[in-house]
Amino acid sequence: MHELPSFKRVVTGHNANGQAVVASSGPTPNVFPLAAVPGTVFYEIWNSSASPAVLDNASDPTAKPLQLSPGPLGSVIRVVDIPPDSLQNQISSDAAAAAFAEIGQAHAGTGKADSKHKLMHRTETLDYGIVTEGEVWLVLDDEEVHLKRGDVVVQRGTNHAWSNRTEAMARMVFILLDGRFAPELGGGQ
Repeated sequence: MHELPSFKRVVTGHNANGQAVVASSGPTPNVFPLAAVPGTVFYEIWNSSASPAVLDNASDPTAKPLQLSPGPLGSVIRVVDIPPDSLQNQISSDAAAAAFAEIGQAHAGTGKADSKHKLMHRTETLDYGIVTEGEVWLVLDDEEVHLKRGDVVVQRGTNHAWSNRTEAMARMVFILLDGRFAPELGGGQ
């Protein structure tokens, strides 16, 4: 299994004269390898806590514990390395539940003994997922879609999992936006 290439995060800002400057450039400082799912790594790139987002020179908002979903009216962009299922399938149902607790959203996990994947989950978010390395399968309740590098998924709060059925690591970029389920999908007021 080969290692995935490193990448850098570039954050811009403004100087005292209002001119555009590079505020930081280098590896993203907040990286979270999941103990419950060996090989899975979350690279927190940036997040916002309001919409519209406040554009300022504030400090790095990712310097906090890992949280799967953005807060109210917020957004998240992250990179996730997804190990082969041969590694993921070794985890127990308890470990799968622990994985969602580890990423700050224990209630998101929907995996059961008869689920199509142990890491099935659902969040009240609009997610854009872009495959940047390898191959993954989007697993839904009754369907699956094979995805390759460059493919994009628009995930609208549905129950799903990401399955890597190769022996190579895969990587996806995710942009998550806070969402609300429509009333017919269980949403409230």
